[in-house]
Amino acid sequence: MNETKAIIEALIFASETPLAEEKIAAILKEQGIERQDVRACIEELAATYRERQGGFILQEVAGGYQFRTRPELALWIGKLKTTRPAALTAAAMETLAIVAYRQPVVKAEVDRLRGVDTGRPLRTLLERKLVRILGRKDVPGKPMIYGTTKKFLEVFGLKDLSELPTLGELKDLMA
Repeated sequence: MNETKAIIEALIFASETPLAEEKIAAILKEQGIERQDVRACIEELAATYRERQGGFILQEVAGGYQFRTRPELALWIGKLKTTRPAALTAAAMETLAIVAYRQPVVKAEVDRLRGVDTGRPLRTLLERKLVRILGRKDVPGKPMIYGTTKKFLEVFGLKDLSELPTLGELKDLMA
């Protein structure tokens, strides 16, 4: 089991994106390791990192697992990184919120909810791979349908969309 944990730890560490449990199980299948064994190893690894209180944790995010720095160390990480990624404009954040909560959604619906044209913010979100085109709606004009991406989940540290705060929670935050 220790070697299996080491292999799983190395796979997650080497992966550029969150690594799904199914993918790990597929890689280890020829070793006779079952998916429930993979799950048990991941849970043990996550517990070990939590208890250790080191610089990083093993976190479930965007349908997979990824090593991440502990949130309470963000101040120190910020001192290391002198350049910050370009922040999203308020218009892009509002547009992203509408897409996240209303998906699948067409641009006309986003425009209606924001009260302005959202063409530029949508392009920005597409370029940053936070939003993707899911297809076209089967209505006259065949408008594109938008939804969020796995990168959206990664950036916001969400396992899946069910972890988005409810509208009631958002109202409480704003109060």
